[in-house]
Amino acid sequence: MMQILPQLKTPDDIRKLDAQQLTTLARELRTFLVETVAKTGGHLAPSLGTVELTLALYRVFHFPDDKLVWDVGHQAYTHKILTGRRDSFSTLRQKGGITGFPNRFESPYDAFGVGHASTSISAALGMAVARDLDGGKSHVIAVLGDGALTGGEAFEGLNNAGDLGKNLIVILNDNGRSIDKNVGAMSEYLSALRIAPQYNRAKKDVEHLLKSIPHIGGKVYKTASAIKDGVKTALVPGAPFDELGFRYIGPIDGHNLDVLIDVFTQVKQLDGPILVHVHTKKGKGYLPAEKAPGKFHGIGKFDAATGECPKKTGAPTYTNVFSDALIELARTYKDIVAITAAMPSGTGLKAFGEAYPDRFFDVGIAEEHAVTFAAGLAAAGKKPVVALYSTFAQRAYDQILHDVCLQNLHVTLALDRAGLVGEDGPTHHGVFDYSYLRHLPNMTVMAPKDEAELRDMMATALAMDGPVAVRYPRGTALGVPLREGFQPIPIGKADVLRDSAEARNAAGCSAAIDASAKANEVALLAVGSMVQPALDAADLLAQAGVPARVVNMRFIKPLDTGLLKALAEDPQVCAFATLEENVLAGGFGSAVIEYLTDHALQLPVWRFGIADRFIEQGTRQELLELCGLTAEQIATEIKTRWNAWQR
Repeated sequence: MMQILPQLKTPDDIRKLDAQQLTTLARELRTFLVETVAKTGGHLAPSLGTVELTLALYRVFHFPDDKLVWDVGHQAYTHKILTGRRDSFSTLRQKGGITGFPNRFESPYDAFGVGHASTSISAALGMAVARDLDGGKSHVIAVLGDGALTGGEAFEGLNNAGDLGKNLIVILNDNGRSIDKNVGAMSEYLSALRIAPQYNRAKKDVEHLLKSIPHIGGKVYKTASAIKDGVKTALVPGAPFDELGFRYIGPIDGHNLDVLIDVFTQVKQLDGPILVHVHTKKGKGYLPAEKAPGKFHGIGKFDAATGECPKKTGAPTYTNVFSDALIELARTYKDIVAITAAMPSGTGLKAFGEAYPDRFFDVGIAEEHAVTFAAGLAAAGKKPVVALYSTFAQRAYDQILHDVCLQNLHVTLALDRAGLVGEDGPTHHGVFDYSYLRHLPNMTVMAPKDEAELRDMMATALAMDGPVAVRYPRGTALGVPLREGFQPIPIGKADVLRDSAEARNAAGCSAAIDASAKANEVALLAVGSMVQPALDAADLLAQAGVPARVVNMRFIKPLDTGLLKALAEDPQVCAFATLEENVLAGGFGSAVIEYLTDHALQLPVWRFGIADRFIEQGTRQELLELCGLTAEQIATEIKTRWNAWQR
């Protein structure tokens, strides 16, 4: 039998297929998704759950004239395949390939770029208002999913949309999960809706009953809102969507194409804000993903036949080291409370929750709430640790500033996935945290060079007073030995890893220093994940005859100003080179320049970091090369500048 998927030229071709062909196409899409993502890695389970939903949308609506906004974007793989990207789908999340999320620069069918959750209603409402201002008639559809309705911005959008009364369709793709199982009152409410579908049937029965009253039935129906609301409240307590001004439809089976097409066809004719509640299964159609939807939410390469991933050996991940350290510290500090925003597995806090269930809180996709919740705990004498991906912590900037720093509360931010995170691309790179944290009064910011130092920094943070952030990268650590216990780190003190004598000896320079000789030593000042590249670059520089000291600065704030002053006034140091896996604008290197300038210390500062642009997707190694942050690139650039300086 000829396959249908390869025959599709444009999304309009979907409207030419009959019911049986659509069912076959759904099966082909799932096979294509599994086989491709097995080779590239990606967000498989969310997109497997939206195959029929996507097909039904393209069967009924006319994109891109109609606007489709995805939330969260990793549900949208089928959408990408149907919109001219099937042949390039093998490049998914690779450097130079198609992105893992909707991207306005990639396709006219991607109406709005998205990488974070809970934004679709606000964006879609903006498009609906613009349409009306222009006198247009197109449809605007927002598709929420994977726990996006636990985020506060989604409710802000619902509130505004219900008030404005614009024609807007919101589809709630309810699969009961974000990455892990959804939590919170809204999740429980949706569960109640799923098991009580009699709500809509009862509404229709009441309407039919009232209208059947001879002579006065129609009038009674129009004025019987109290009766209708009473029935509604009895069956589904609260009915928040109706109360917010949306016409609620559902729940409906999100894998029944006939039902989906019929509902969307009818919804298309309705005015005002509509919310369609669709119930789907994450990982649908691929048994390993159905059994372990969290594992297949975002997964690396795997065996499509078995669902098994390659065995990982060697060093632990930074996430696991953080998790083990926090559990160990919680035995000493009974006031430690751990908080995550819908990421217990991703942040390593799932194990903490199992060890200390009464001291663990998953607040849903609500980073702002997580931070202020932690501030409240700190104000009451607890030691809250908020574990967030760096890119998601940005969403709580205002709360970090006003609720934590302004009150000088002891909240510890554990910022995972900091730096370049690889294939998830610009929406997920955690390369701004040094910059947006170091300018906040009372905040301490530190970054470990390896997993052993991460353990010590967590102990240091929890022994402190006031706000503190510990920032560490994604993936496997360096494999250094982990000793028992913890060694607190003096606040704001750097660690000299290679001093002048070692630098000169490695470079073949005379140990004796002629006071009249021109300064020729470079001091590499590195933080966090850039310490090891600094050491490697120093070895390469030594081979070229350039003596390079290496300092693990450890603290972005407060800086070790005593050491900086001593180095700047050392007659043998000709320049500083600052190394950071963060944007250069306002980052660690900027802090060093500010200190030197403020204290009239004259010394060149050669900054290595991320330029003023968003960095694309790719492997971490590819992106480090793109940014000039490999040891070889750093050494080459420093040697060039050093040669110019020596002239």
